[in-house]
Amino acid sequence: MSMTMTLQQYSQQALTTMLKTHEYGDVSAKLTAQVLGLLGESGEIAEKFKKIIRDKDGKLSPEEIEEILKELGDVLWYVNAISNLLGSDLETVASLNIDKVTSRKARGVSHGSGDNR
Repeated sequence: MSMTMTLQQYSQQALTTMLKTHEYGDVSAKLTAQVLGLLGESGEIAEKFKKIIRDKDGKLSPEEIEEILKELGDVLWYVNAISNLLGSDLETVASLNIDKVTSRKARGVSHGSGDNR
């Protein structure tokens, strides 16, 4: 049974659950900006698909495909920047990903949830 509360009461109570410390360590503002950029570009792709489903019955035009591919290029740019700032590169990222997904396929755990299945 939930109690009724005001937004102010909610705000005060919710803030008590916020972690007190945020150590930055190796996470610089520059790296954080790239991660946020990746999130933003991924959101743009999701938004395009939402509108295609909502407004066009899921039918993709050649122009929409081109726009999505451009956004995927932006995602790739951010993945490259982040991997570089972490001291790596796209080839390593791609290789690690192929190792991960082929291992999942070989073990029959492609479906499901969890990073390390």
